[in-house]
Amino acid sequence: MSNIKWIKLSTTMFDDEKIKLIEQLPEADTILIIWIKLLSQAGKTNSNGYIYLNENVPYSEEMLSTIFGRSLNTVRLALNTLKDFGMIFIDDASFIRITNWEKHQNVEGMDRVRRLAAERNKRYRERKKEKQLTEAKTKDVSVTSRDGTEEELDLEKEEDTDGDKDKEQERKVAEITQFWDENGFGINNIHAKKQLLLWLDDSSFKEPSKVILKALNIACENDARRLKYIEGILKNWENESLLTVEEIESKNQNPKKQPKEQLEYNPKRDRF
Repeated sequence: MSNIKWIKLSTTMFDDEKIKLIEQLPEADTILIIWIKLLSQAGKTNSNGYIYLNENVPYSEEMLSTIFGRSLNTVRLALNTLKDFGMIFIDDASFIRITNWEKHQNVEGMDRVRRLAAERNKRYRERKKEKQLTEAKTKDVSVTSRDGTEEELDLEKEEDTDGDKDKEQERKVAEITQFWDENGFGINNIHAKKQLLLWLDDSSFKEPSKVILKALNIACENDARRLKYIEGILKNWENESLLTVEEIESKNQNPKKQPKEQLEYNPKRDRF
């Protein structure tokens, strides 16, 4: 479990239709407090929106009652309400997951924004200090370097580009995770999902997300919903230098002809 210190809450969350409907229910304030507590707990777990004690032990209603400091009946009411509104998903093993967590929370993006902002501020302070020292030595020196405003704009453009890349990566992760969860590979098999997602960054495929989805589809067709089977497919494609879905499909449409079996002459079988 890798904790983060904060999560994102939209300033328009109370304009959401579901929130407005919940506000009309009895115990509305308590339900919304528990909703915020669940979001916070998902941030602490930091596992694509899942909430659990560990990967093998989900939180029970009694455990959440203790953690949240609310009565068992209140926690049960809140969970049922949030589940009915599609805000959480509870699987057969009682694991809770925040719906669309990847869409609303950008853990990697938040870390990157914070780092870039710190670097930008540090560079700005260094440039400002250097400029003050130069001006103190001589007022006649012409400063030819770009001013801080220009460079800050460039850094902001780089930050925007990084943000777009983060959103695209999150979309790919969500797409693969959703396919895995909805096609019987095991919602609770979190370790296997994480291992599969490593192929997004550590493979030679040109469009790894499309290739991974292709392998998942083949696993479904062959009723072999196992990580080792999927990784076996991906490794074979890499070994054969089939790095795009188009190359893979082309190879499947034009398989190499197998040599005819060579049979020894048999007088009894080969009589005319």
